[in-house]
Amino acid sequence: MRWIHRDSVITCDHDGRVENRPSQQWVTVTAVPVLVDDDPEGRDILACPNYGPTIKPCGRTVNVRVGYSDWLRVDGHRVVLSHLEGFTDGTPPGLVHHTVRDPAQGFLGADR
Repeated sequence: MRWIHRDSVITCDHDGRVENRPSQQWVTVTAVPVLVDDDPEGRDILACPNYGPTIKPCGRTVNVRVGYSDWLRVDGHRVVLSHLEGFTDGTPPGLVHHTVRDPAQGFLGADR
């Protein structure tokens, strides 16, 4: 698993892109701030193509199910790893996920 940072590509199941905003700036990978818990939660999702008369496109990430390190922390916050998986607010509720498409770095990894 790779550490996830601001430039990593996280998408909803429909390929809408999550807008990453790191809450810390002092730990970086290739000069890009890493994400920590709960950075992937409550983030905007851009350009989700899932829409229709009774369908709500993914607009925000909701809670994370898995993806935080059990051991690695930055200022007490768990580091986000590439096995990240959580839900979005899109339809059907509770079934649409967000996951890492590309960690955008191959230097720093962890087992959990």
